[in-house]
Amino acid sequence: MLLEATLQKLIKIGTLTVRFPDGRSQTFGTGREPHAAIVIRTERAKRRLLLNPALALGELYMDGEIEPGPRGLFQTLDFLAMNSMEGGSHPMDKLMEKVRWFRRKFDQLNYAARSKRNVAHHYDLDGRLYSLMLDEDRQYSCAYFPEGDETLEEAQLKKKRHIASKLRLDRPGLDILDIGCGWGGMALYLAREFGARVTGLTLSEEQLKEARARAKEAQLEHMVTFELMDYRNWTKQVDRVVSVGMFEHVGVNHFRTYFDKIKSILTDDGVALIHAIGRADGPGSTNPWIAKYIFPGGYSPAISEVMSVVEKSGLWATDIEVLRLHYARTLEQWHHRFADNRSKLAKLYDERFCRMFEFYLIGSELAFRRMGHMNWQLQLTKNVSALPLARDYMFDTERNSAAKSTMAEGLTAVGWDRQREMS
Repeated sequence: MLLEATLQKLIKIGTLTVRFPDGRSQTFGTGREPHAAIVIRTERAKRRLLLNPALALGELYMDGEIEPGPRGLFQTLDFLAMNSMEGGSHPMDKLMEKVRWFRRKFDQLNYAARSKRNVAHHYDLDGRLYSLMLDEDRQYSCAYFPEGDETLEEAQLKKKRHIASKLRLDRPGLDILDIGCGWGGMALYLAREFGARVTGLTLSEEQLKEARARAKEAQLEHMVTFELMDYRNWTKQVDRVVSVGMFEHVGVNHFRTYFDKIKSILTDDGVALIHAIGRADGPGSTNPWIAKYIFPGGYSPAISEVMSVVEKSGLWATDIEVLRLHYARTLEQWHHRFADNRSKLAKLYDERFCRMFEFYLIGSELAFRRMGHMNWQLQLTKNVSALPLARDYMFDTERNSAAKSTMAEGLTAVGWDRQREMS
């Protein structure tokens, strides 16, 4: 009866119908909308949902020991997230959250060898997974939807423009370090569009191979290089530092090392732009299922945790922007593409893997819609006078880049029309 009593305390908004292993059904909540349902297939699942729900829910779904109701996984998880945040409470979950808080410095002890293993766990998966799920440029971070109706490709291009505008790329030939370069899309964009010399760092063997191949294909090898290197080992001074979706892998123990490194390698008039996932409700801990199956050693920090370390480093925080719901839209589109290609992906891995990835994408989207997650972009300088006094240069750069891209697309279209006329 303990699980039933716990669900009575948790479900305060809407109505949850649960079918238990013995075949009986019970309803929890108000009896009103919204409605959700879940099937618990085993007694083991009941015990685990009682003792450690944050870990058990995802594992039990992966193993088929629980199933969502007819409205599907998204609606079921959305209902549970809503009640977790705005309804009642799960006593054991609150206790386990405190345990995770006290463990977090140990769990995020990301020394170099451990960091490489953590990265390989997620980013060295079969590249076909990411090619089917992501945009054409393989941007595996929050896209930017200023209008709200952009395609994934459009929003990821706008994200790159938005970040580039904050780097103050006012002349060609600037040396840029891209910490956590992924498959190289940002580095190639900055070289192609702004004439920058970019070095991308990654700890992923698969990303390194793909990024180097892309640089060669784009004939940008003379401007862009990629290295398998921990950022802590970089020593050369650079004009700009960009880091997109990597800070979440640094760990609370290493925040000071990270920002001290940025300060030490920036030139006197250098600029850094850090883009990362954060939380609006203050410091916390990483969901245990995410830490075990998706991002071991990962943590998305509150801005308050970051700024206290930036202040100690001596860097100037020259601009901070919070992106709300942009990542929810991004994850929604990734999930749609994953679902459209599910049969292909099941052949790459198996059904359990597909269930794991579905749970990850949906749960992450709901973290941004329901659970206080967001993205922040932090612009940093060493020198108080390194940037113009007003932010107009950002908007001008972004608009000019968009206009240049539109003009190039127009010229390309005219060129194709002329070729067709001639043929």
